[in-house]
Amino acid sequence: MGLTSNNVLVLAIAAGVLLFVGTVWLWPRLSRRTWRAVSGRVGLLLATQLALFAAVGLAANQAFGFYASWADLFGQEDEQGVVVDHTASGGSGGPLQVTDIRRVKDAGSAARPQHGGQIQKVAIVGRTTHIATSAFVYLPPEYFQPQYRTRTFPAAVVLTGYPGTAQALVDKLHYPSTALDLAKDGRMQPMILVMMRPTVAPPRDTECVDIPNGPQTESFFAKDLPDAVLAHYRVGRKPGSWGIIGDSTGGYCALKLAMHHPEVYAAGAGLSPYYNAPIDPTTGDLFQGDKELRNRANLFWYLKHKPAPDTSLLVSSSKIGESNYKNTLKFIDRVKATKTTRISSIILESGGHNFNTWRREIPATLQWISGRLSDR
Repeated sequence: MGLTSNNVLVLAIAAGVLLFVGTVWLWPRLSRRTWRAVSGRVGLLLATQLALFAAVGLAANQAFGFYASWADLFGQEDEQGVVVDHTASGGSGGPLQVTDIRRVKDAGSAARPQHGGQIQKVAIVGRTTHIATSAFVYLPPEYFQPQYRTRTFPAAVVLTGYPGTAQALVDKLHYPSTALDLAKDGRMQPMILVMMRPTVAPPRDTECVDIPNGPQTESFFAKDLPDAVLAHYRVGRKPGSWGIIGDSTGGYCALKLAMHHPEVYAAGAGLSPYYNAPIDPTTGDLFQGDKELRNRANLFWYLKHKPAPDTSLLVSSSKIGESNYKNTLKFIDRVKATKTTRISSIILESGGHNFNTWRREIPATLQWISGRLSDR
């Protein structure tokens, strides 16, 4: 049974309840002061608390999508490998391969992609960085309709936080179904969404940095990923066709990539972002003593010392519940002072750093980024 299976959760809850009842029932028999009785009491209490902790942890994981499988939880990956051809051509199969196709959830009875759109699971291999990862690509209904067969579409990369799962962007944050509904209502243009996690070198949190002698994550998102998608889908090739959205770690990455590469990303939206790459046990030494690289990762430093990028940014926070509120206001002021970079914001009265908050912000974010991208 999988980590996110309802059966696993039910078993954990049942084990907790049975151990609690057993503790109450057996406690009188274990009330003596012998070492066996004391060991029995300690064992029952420990087992009960572990079962309850497991049940709460499983429920939280199902709600927020931290880990997709047992292997993911324990830092192991069990997906099938992707062949990386290190020749200049990258192999005959191309840098993007479709591995699964599914319909958009909540699309009603629209089983055909011409009516409800389609979600494709893909494997991507960076031609220059040789980073291999998976993603989900949402294609709107118009992509399959005959009258749009020669049309190109704007695209937005959508990133999770860390560790996060790309599946959560589909099932928990509902990006495809939200985009479908907004486009049907005329509140945004049809767009392609490339949904993935920024953790392209798991289990390491690379913070979308080109790590010296390590994964070239920023280059993957700035060059390899757009090239792979352009080679396979009808996406606009001119500047202004690409945007990027993310939450938490993905929000920081989205802002940084839009600022560092405005020629690629015409707009970047950070939901509950932070503004400087942390250094902790999950990241390791990101900069290897490179002061310039460390400074570039600090968005406040970048705005102060580098030419203001010609891009549009969106940031979000909450007055109550988000730790980034003061830094977000400071970032807004700093961007406004540039006169070149454009800034917008979503500030909620209250809302924590969680899926529920981001679900409240995603419709407005998709409308915002749709209005800043071109389909040519």
